[in-house]
Amino acid sequence: MIKYFIYCRKSSEDEEKQVLSIEAQLAELRDFAKQNNLFIVREFTESKTAKEPGREVFNFMLSEIEKGNASGILAWNPDRLARNSIDGGRIIYLVDTGKIQSLKFPTFWFEATPQGKFMLSVAFGQAKYYTDNLRENILRGIRQKLRRGELPAKAPLGYFNEPRLRTIEPDKKTFNKVKEVLLAFATGEYTLTKIQSKMFSLGLVGKDGKPLHLSTIQGILTNPFYYGMFLYQGELYQGSHKPMISKKLFDKIQEALKQNSRPHKKRKEKQFLFLGFARCGECGYMITPKDISKKVVWSLFIIAVLIKAKLKNVHKTAFCEKKP
Repeated sequence: MIKYFIYCRKSSEDEEKQVLSIEAQLAELRDFAKQNNLFIVREFTESKTAKEPGREVFNFMLSEIEKGNASGILAWNPDRLARNSIDGGRIIYLVDTGKIQSLKFPTFWFEATPQGKFMLSVAFGQAKYYTDNLRENILRGIRQKLRRGELPAKAPLGYFNEPRLRTIEPDKKTFNKVKEVLLAFATGEYTLTKIQSKMFSLGLVGKDGKPLHLSTIQGILTNPFYYGMFLYQGELYQGSHKPMISKKLFDKIQEALKQNSRPHKKRKEKQFLFLGFARCGECGYMITPKDISKKVVWSLFIIAVLIKAKLKNVHKTAFCEKKP
């Protein structure tokens, strides 16, 4: 009896929203297996696109087939198995070598014959063609949005994506708050940590309700979207959205960021007279001060101690680095 693996895949990308969910696929395939008396030994599910090779669950399933733990696969449609030439070729090769003896699909007929393998190749090719064609349509749509001055991505903080018009509009709840933050930082009186606290007090927080990460705040402060431009794949485009600030104010913010990133001068350590001048006569450790705020008193006192003790009993004093 042929042992079968059930494989269900659902891409999280928009173009595959019409495909049955994993739960629905499982229900359909279990019914199909029951009706056709198929011996199912394991079920595999995965939420990942098949446009490119590298699916962990899919690769593990094929490795199990190569080990002989099963010799059949049950899936909803061939495009659930592969939408790229490498994964499709692996399936056909396993059929050629006899590792896969049977492929079952409720929506597609297959037999391990020359005609069946040819039709399977056609099905994989159609799945790849659909993906490639869809990608071209998406890229064409992105180019059109760029020509219209529309950012083809999620709106930054202070704006929202208007689903009906497919534009980016100011968010009434956060627009003025973000503007207040930008104006405050442009004064040069705020560090990133202080502006983080200000944003938190204004209710500008992350999805978890916690303060925004400093890297996120820096991204906001350097985003040209707020003065009417936007970056897409390294190129700057003129936007058609409502600017939040002027270019002049944006430049002030960048200057304030530069000032923030400059290293602060470290305080010079206090120097002591006769530091490293004498060693303990018994242990050989350097004699060092204990009260750095009284260097003059210390210097005079250590000279008096050295003369009087002649470096013999200094080891018993509190000035030697090595304690008795």
